[in-house]
Amino acid sequence: MFTDESRFGLRSADGRERVWRRTGERNMPCTFSSRVSFQGVSVMVWGGISYDARTELVCIDRGSLTGVRYIEEILSEHVVPYGPFIGEDFMLMHDNARLHTARCVTEYLDQIGLNRMEWPARSPDVNPIEHVWDMLGKRVRSRLPSPCNLLEFKNALKKEWDNIDQGSIQTLFDGMNRQMIAVINARGGNTHYYCSQM
Repeated sequence: MFTDESRFGLRSADGRERVWRRTGERNMPCTFSSRVSFQGVSVMVWGGISYDARTELVCIDRGSLTGVRYIEEILSEHVVPYGPFIGEDFMLMHDNARLHTARCVTEYLDQIGLNRMEWPARSPDVNPIEHVWDMLGKRVRSRLPSPCNLLEFKNALKKEWDNIDQGSIQTLFDGMNRQMIAVINARGGNTHYYCSQM
């Protein structure tokens, strides 16, 4: 199961930027710009995807997500109950965010015997859920009428998360091998699948 957190803004531009490049410059680092963190009303969400299903979308309220909250509100409530659905081969993938690597989180996962994927530090972000976040954002932005307040926005995020076609998620999983080969060939640099986060 691939998991991640993402932030969505109620009133924000879609983050797209036009770039004109010469032939052969498509994945060169000089043609990419860094993102500026969102300022304004926003919602932090957590979700998990697997080949055959996904978790419910969790809106993270009341401040920052800490290691203890991650255990109580995410791992024990959503990840652990999801494991039997996948079976004996269940493996959790979460990145190296500080709350994921907190001592209390590591001890909890060791205590319950939950297998997790090793994720190298400073590695390209090849988590397929990043594409699902993009799908979710586009779906919510295209809603008519658009959400007018925070409650409507949260409800729209949850509804559109549930409406994403599982076949689209399966396509992301089916393409992982090609994506890994592209990252290896680019030596961790930019590819047409992902942009390096290094």
